[in-house]
Amino acid sequence: MTDPRPDSSVHSHPPPPSLSRVLGRALGGGLIMAVALGAGTAVGPVVADAVGVTGFVARLVPAVLVSAVAMPLVVFALRRRRGSLVDIGFGAAGPSLRALLVGTGVTAGAAALVLGAGTVAGMLRWAHPDLPVLAGYIVTNAVIALLLEALPEETTLRGHTWTSLRSRFGGTASALGTTAVFLAVPGLSTMVEAGAARLVGGEAGPVGLVPEGQNPADYLILLTVFGLVLVAARTTVRHAPLWAGIGAHLTFLTVNRVVFEGDRRGAGWSVETTQGAELLVPVYLLVAMAVFLLWRRRAADPVGPGRKVATASGRHGQAVRLPVR
Repeated sequence: MTDPRPDSSVHSHPPPPSLSRVLGRALGGGLIMAVALGAGTAVGPVVADAVGVTGFVARLVPAVLVSAVAMPLVVFALRRRRGSLVDIGFGAAGPSLRALLVGTGVTAGAAALVLGAGTVAGMLRWAHPDLPVLAGYIVTNAVIALLLEALPEETTLRGHTWTSLRSRFGGTASALGTTAVFLAVPGLSTMVEAGAARLVGGEAGPVGLVPEGQNPADYLILLTVFGLVLVAARTTVRHAPLWAGIGAHLTFLTVNRVVFEGDRRGAGWSVETTQGAELLVPVYLLVAMAVFLLWRRRAADPVGPGRKVATASGRHGQAVRLPVR
């Protein structure tokens, strides 16, 4: 006699994780980043002084420490629930390179467009570049920024935190939640840095919601826009999407440091700016976000608007819709 009940082994799906577990995992991603950033920033200079290194190597030490703390902690958290880095957006070499180029190209193109318009409007006046120095700065800055900021932040936040929230919430709620955790990281990291510096005999900056010398309102607004852009980048491509966020992150840091801090950082290129030129930064970020959203929409619906095409759920490194309708 045939059993009339449906085959649960085929049609059932595991229940979503509980709300408390999802929120705990999401906050855990931010906590991992705050601990890694604070500890690396405090301990790195002490280690560099102890071994007698200076210059680029001295700057590299804390960057390496941040990634060395953050990445294993994320892997450990994933293994506890039988997951892997693929589940949060990493992938094979080919797709990773393509995603990196998408994130880098879109952000660089948006910056070139907006900063070029600002130059035409007289808001930016560029000095003659020292090309060898500029090239050297871009390479060294990319290495340090990758290890200190882009790789660990994207892994912990747009990787671990985003996918944790996405397992229960829609794209818009997950984007806002991930960005809220992102905003909390700088302040938490200063607390960790202060404690770690005291333990190792180093010097730490003041504890605060934003880095020293930054206007809190301006900083948090820019960080909010930046965080949403990084979520948009991370959801643009289907395969190895986290590398699109890493590419966007690296490009943003490079462009801003050359254009607005070139003299101070010895980047080999200086730019004189007029009052209000800093507003070009959120403008080019918004342009980049619009392109990322359009790119994803076209990739998700390649046959045109007249036919509905299913999109991936955001798990296993795949793209998701943002916002969710």
